[in-house]
Amino acid sequence: MDPGPTEPKLQPQGIFDMAADYVLPDSVPSTRFERSLKAFITVSVLFLAGVLIWLLGIAPFRSFSEIDVSAYDGMSKEEILAKAGITNDSSYFSTNTQAAEKALMGLVCFESVRVFKHFPDRLQIVIEGRRAVASALASLDGKAVPVLFDSQGIIFQVGSDEKDSSLPSMLPLISGLVIEDPFPGMKLPAIFIPLFKELEKIEISAPELLAAVSELRICPRSFDGFDLILYPVHKRVKVHLSEVNEDLLRYTLLMVDILASKEPGIESLDFRSGIASYVPKEASSE
Repeated sequence: MDPGPTEPKLQPQGIFDMAADYVLPDSVPSTRFERSLKAFITVSVLFLAGVLIWLLGIAPFRSFSEIDVSAYDGMSKEEILAKAGITNDSSYFSTNTQAAEKALMGLVCFESVRVFKHFPDRLQIVIEGRRAVASALASLDGKAVPVLFDSQGIIFQVGSDEKDSSLPSMLPLISGLVIEDPFPGMKLPAIFIPLFKELEKIEISAPELLAAVSELRICPRSFDGFDLILYPVHKRVKVHLSEVNEDLLRYTLLMVDILASKEPGIESLDFRSGIASYVPKEASSE
């Protein structure tokens, strides 16, 4: 029996054979997005390279684009920069901050100075001037001249300075100090430093109290230390004290007002024993 013609068997075609039948084009055209992305990356790289070149190779060697000096009424910005050695040609790399601080600290009117460089081309100078706590009269060339000093007893101004409006409008006068031939930077005896520090505390926390004081006279004791005589601004009364602080000064001024209104003939008050006592004018030996 003739089986008849046989059908050809199909052989499975492999992956590689199928790939051989598919012909890839020579090149795949890039899309518009891909071209834009490549252009953006190229521009970004060039921009960043330019910024780095400017920041690292150009700007730090150019003159400062900005110089910030904290406000100080006693001296102009130009004078401060000149004292610090900062010129129009100063740059980030050419400026020595320690040398600038040292130069400015040579000025007695400054209590503290900090100089900062901000990369790549900014300079900042932070100045804190000395705070006057009181004034006194000193002898200079045979004449009486006013001097100002801070809580450390350092004289930083000799004579009046109308340009410096940063000073308090009313300062108590400290009398009884012997100051001969004063000069900026001169330091008063250390025994008075606690008094000056208390005056600074009062001037900061309760300046109205010091504004009510016209004069504080220092009276040395026979052996050591000193007492004080306070002269209020609006009362002709002498107040004897052994120390000064905010609470005592507030109480003292209050008692002066009360007693002066009840006893107009009071010559002086004495708070040195802790209990207020007063002397009438007719009983005064002066």
